Amino acid sequence: MPQMAPLSWLILFILFISIFFLFNIMNFYSFNYKEKSIKQKKSLLTFNWKW
Repeated sequence: MPQMAPLSWLILFILFISIFFLFNIMNFYSFNYKEKSIKQKKSLLTFNWKW
């Protein structure tokens, strides 16, 4: 039925957009940051002055 075609396009659009957002959210929250800031703070606190 051609009268129902816009509704199916809308459902497909909502489905693909929701999958896209879900994929981006899962990638954002599953990324593990390495703790380099703690190592840099330790190295900044231990200065060895040569003069």
